[in-house]
Amino acid sequence: MLVALLGCGNVGAALASLLVERSHEIETRTGLRFELAGIAVLDLTRPRPAALDPALFTGDAKGLVERPDVDVVVELIGGLDPARTLVESALRAGKPVVTGNKVLVAQSGAELAEVATANGVDLLYEAAVAGAVPVIRPLRESLAGERVLRVMGIVNGTTNYILSRMADDGMDYAEALAEAQALGLAERDPSADVSGDDAAAKAAILAALAFGSDVLGTTVEREGITAIRAVDVAYATRLGYVIKLLAVAELVDGGPDVSVRVHPAMLPATHPLAAVRGPFNAIFLEGEAAGELMLYGRGAGGPPTASAVLGDLIDAARNLRSGAHAPAPHRAATVVRPSADLRSAFYISLDVVDRSGVLAAVATAFGAHDVSIRVMEQDGLGGEARLVFLTHTAREGDVRATLDELRGIDTVERVGTVLRVVEADDSTGEPAT
Repeated sequence: MLVALLGCGNVGAALASLLVERSHEIETRTGLRFELAGIAVLDLTRPRPAALDPALFTGDAKGLVERPDVDVVVELIGGLDPARTLVESALRAGKPVVTGNKVLVAQSGAELAEVATANGVDLLYEAAVAGAVPVIRPLRESLAGERVLRVMGIVNGTTNYILSRMADDGMDYAEALAEAQALGLAERDPSADVSGDDAAAKAAILAALAFGSDVLGTTVEREGITAIRAVDVAYATRLGYVIKLLAVAELVDGGPDVSVRVHPAMLPATHPLAAVRGPFNAIFLEGEAAGELMLYGRGAGGPPTASAVLGDLIDAARNLRSGAHAPAPHRAATVVRPSADLRSAFYISLDVVDRSGVLAAVATAFGAHDVSIRVMEQDGLGGEARLVFLTHTAREGDVRATLDELRGIDTVERVGTVLRVVEADDSTGEPAT
């Protein structure tokens, strides 16, 4: 099978090396022999792995895709343009496509899946969510008959590394981010990761597979980790929690409405996801019949992600040879419930003037919006004090109204970090919704 590879970054280079160096092993195990027809790149002058023949490289991605002898196209360029045009062109020509492009799948996956189905070929994207962690195939195939209630996961290794260092070693956010960048675990511009944008695209993909949701990645509600302070992490640890950035897709009140969101949350230290450290990813699924499942592994990096791409490439080649193709996820119009309508417990920190009457004013604001306080702690800071609250389960819209009122109290100098809290007494670990 002749493979057109679009992109030769960390993942593309790792995949190309696997195809060249393990060709015989792959053929022995699968009965398939892959050869690279060409590798499309933007910069032909950039150094490439020595194992790759320089003659393979081309700057003409469109021409490579349109070559009549190419059997399968692997897209690892990233982004929407020109990736979408190239992928659609390949599918319309009857060539299966394997991609690791989360933005493309989150924004255009439904339309491209229709094109793939119409032309009887595969559009596969296991590597688009959690690197080497297999989650797409289990949702699409193994759990095809399962009524999935919730998918909740750590799907961004950069943020998980930062939060792990803050929890395990007492680093502040800036210090942990700088270390992640020095180790190559964070980009020079980390905004897509730390803002939650990367995880939001992945949450949209998970929602489409689990519930047939038609939500786009750009519309997923998201919060990043930039506001989390070392003191918040310390409080969480003392209270028996771990802070994680979560991608959540779930049925609300049993369905049919769904919630799709990304936000940091305090997980009980006993929750399976709380033990996921460093740049690792994990997906926690809850099914009506299957119960709880967790998938764990390396969520990023060239070789691990290339392994997932190679698995899809083998599936696509087998299906092409047999004249079959993988089922496309069913998509239907979906009501996505805004987070203001959801219910959760919350962690809220306030910096206030340390004088009499402050607590009474703060408590009045909570009570006025039916937000009940479960735990309150106070630390003195000279003429100021820091108040930390854990609430009982409350409607998020009511919590937001409480925060707005607190900001208007003259003795409240700052509303600090606000985090959703996964209930400690909930054996499933699910946020109250």
